[in-house]
Amino acid sequence: MDFAYSEDQQSLRELARKILEDRATHERLKQVESSEDRVDRELWAELAKANLLGVAISEEHGGMGMGFLELCILLEEVGRTVAPVPAWATLVLGALPVSKFGSAEQQRRLLPAVVSGAALLSAALLEPGSDDLARPSTTARREGGVFRLEGTKLCVPAGPLARRILVPARTEGGGVGVFLLDPQAPGVTLERQHATNHEPQAKLTLEGAVVPAADLLGDPDSGAALVRWLEQHASAALCAIQVGVSERALRITAHYTTHREQFGRAIATFQAVGQRAADAYIDLEAIRLTMQQAVWRLAEGLPAEDAVAVAKFWASEGGHAVGYAAQHLHGGIGVDIDYPIHRYYLWSKQIELTLGCASRQLEQLGVRLAEAPAAQIA
Repeated sequence: MDFAYSEDQQSLRELARKILEDRATHERLKQVESSEDRVDRELWAELAKANLLGVAISEEHGGMGMGFLELCILLEEVGRTVAPVPAWATLVLGALPVSKFGSAEQQRRLLPAVVSGAALLSAALLEPGSDDLARPSTTARREGGVFRLEGTKLCVPAGPLARRILVPARTEGGGVGVFLLDPQAPGVTLERQHATNHEPQAKLTLEGAVVPAADLLGDPDSGAALVRWLEQHASAALCAIQVGVSERALRITAHYTTHREQFGRAIATFQAVGQRAADAYIDLEAIRLTMQQAVWRLAEGLPAEDAVAVAKFWASEGGHAVGYAAQHLHGGIGVDIDYPIHRYYLWSKQIELTLGCASRQLEQLGVRLAEAPAAQIA
């Protein structure tokens, strides 16, 4: 693959960086963090005004008509500023599968509203006691022109704010359907949750929740494949956010250690500090390169299961190492919530928890390597 970005991609990065750095300042973040929703609506509106919310949505529906790679460039910039906006939930978990698998009517109804910033979307993928997203215990029973959903979903990103939530559920025929659930529909209970980085999430309880048949996304016979597709893209997108989080944390740390003096010298000149920072930089580049490989393969429609698993390992393991090193090298100020580095540690930890621990990624890779034919491994 070619790791260099095109001129259009560079322009996209520069535009996103300008808006996010101008708006997501330390002072502004403190204001948003004191609000009930902890979402910066003004910043979201600015991203919509620049059409950045439509980066991976077709021009037919008001977007830029770019792809997943460009979307991950935007998400990396969101991570650099730890901007409190539901970009991952709305643009990846929601708009991306609607753009790929939605009917013409579903796309007309939802995508222009995403581009304009009027609608937030999400997906409810996690269930208690299960980590196989494509085999949900939530069920969907058809009654005439509607489905009734039963089950519980956890940690739904932006769940309290979403207009529609994608819900995978097991159908009576044994397949998996993905439903565009209205959180205000009868039979739906939302319980607000807060993640490690304080983003708004929700526990979703479905007790005969009503979903019109027209809000079934794609074909229920291939719904499991849709969920696997979404899982890979969502994981790779989180790795892109982790790149931005880790890079900015390391830059803040570099600035601090070159100005913080001890014994009459900047602490950056101490061998132990330099070695710790160098190790963190190596971890950062591993996160970046494995993320780019996974995102590129997904954007090109190539098999990417192993590439995504490797990227998840580095985003979890390397992200943890970079976040901890950045906070440790700051000393006591690293845990001061009036200083910005604490946000990067919290975001890094939240991404690690969402992706799954590094040992889990290695276990899954090992199973696939053990099951793969020798010729394929070679």
